[in-house]
Amino acid sequence: MKEATKYIHAGAEPDPSTGAIMTPIYQTSTYVQEAPGKNKGYEYARSQNPTRTALEKAFAVIENAKYALAFSSGVAATDAVIKLLEPGDEVVCGNDMYGGTYRLFTKVFEKFGIKFIYVDTTNVSTISKAITSKTKLIWLETPTNPLMNITDIAAVAALTKPKKILLAVDNTFASPFLQNPIDLGADIVMHSVTKYLGGHSDVIQGSLMMDSLELRDKLYFIQKSCGAVPGPMDCFLVLRGIKTLHVRMKAHCENGAKIAHWLKKHKKIGKVYWPGFEDHPGHAVAKKQMRDFGGMLSFVLKNDSIEEAMRVLSSTKLFSLAESLGGVESLINHPASMTHASIPKEERIKNGLSDSLIRLSVGIEDADDLIADLEQAIG
Repeated sequence: MKEATKYIHAGAEPDPSTGAIMTPIYQTSTYVQEAPGKNKGYEYARSQNPTRTALEKAFAVIENAKYALAFSSGVAATDAVIKLLEPGDEVVCGNDMYGGTYRLFTKVFEKFGIKFIYVDTTNVSTISKAITSKTKLIWLETPTNPLMNITDIAAVAALTKPKKILLAVDNTFASPFLQNPIDLGADIVMHSVTKYLGGHSDVIQGSLMMDSLELRDKLYFIQKSCGAVPGPMDCFLVLRGIKTLHVRMKAHCENGAKIAHWLKKHKKIGKVYWPGFEDHPGHAVAKKQMRDFGGMLSFVLKNDSIEEAMRVLSSTKLFSLAESLGGVESLINHPASMTHASIPKEERIKNGLSDSLIRLSVGIEDADDLIADLEQAIG
């Protein structure tokens, strides 16, 4: 099945009772049972919901996985993965990551005795050196948020498989349209579904995809026990969003490339972080494991002035200053004070995230209008 067909039909079957082509919103908290323990496959909506079931089937299809679970947010999905671990276990993860993930690791799970080791994951030998007998999980973002670093997923999988270490990949920035970590050897793929999969800035949700039934059952037990599940209306919205993912991502990629190249030539721009450039350190790996380079990019002004960056951030008209990413509308973001504010400044600076860095989520508006908006803001 080709990509466009897959996204349109993933998880979608006509409703057997009415023939409705769209999966109904099963707005119910419980299900009537014929007798104790005898039901139609559904008992209580925290455990199962037919709308959610259809969405989870769709998640598995588009990420080339056998199983998938839907969560109330991307952070909730990440939380479930870490709950697979025990006190004393170690996690090797990237030193450039979403601030909410860093906050979850450091402020919630470290106090339960789980150790997180932050390394430059673009260098697989650095990951290898950080692994100990206590390492149970490698957590990757690629491309990373917000510096757009690239990690070779297949190379890391070749390292973890013989050691029976779980490899989880946050695939939010790429989306399944651009990259499929399961195909490259990952054990778990996480998405902040809020972003590209939903695609319209109207839902909060997360997901996990995997091939192992044993792993799926462990994560389902955590999901059911802890209760971080999405409601049926949210599931319906994401089912609708997935149907246009391939069309939207093509536009995101096209606009992202135009704006990245325009910024790179601008006299007032210092550095542009986007893996589509041939001189990007991870370009060769990105070209190998991704189908295109996406609509996310970051940049700093040539004078590296925080004051000037703040002025630009407050001057755009089409790029809205807001958290999040991946919607059809373009967003501009200041990681140091917004998405990555929970990371201590000294850690941000050490890892290359300056206070003047600006991140763009390039939407699907007309690229010329977006460029004109940035031009008037940058001046």
